[in-house]
Amino acid sequence: MNNDMTRLIEVANELLQDGASAASTSEQIAAAFILNNMALLPYQYDDVIYAWQRLGNQWQGYVTDIKEQHMALIVKRDKDNMAHADN
Repeated sequence: MNNDMTRLIEVANELLQDGASAASTSEQIAAAFILNNMALLPYQYDDVIYAWQRLGNQWQGYVTDIKEQHMALIVKRDKDNMAHADN
């Protein structure tokens, strides 16, 4: 896993925990796709295809790789505690 992928996982976790992130637009878009939650797309990206294309081939590959191999690193908030997304 490279530094960009590590950062995308961090942003996804920030969005899950805080509902917001100071991440770049592309980082937020990628995180929304990683989390499969289009409500987390930046407000100016109301078209999913346009948002996906904004990422470009390299970051689209990162999203796919994270979803296929690294979702255990995504932490989701339960009502009472924190648990890994794959539980």
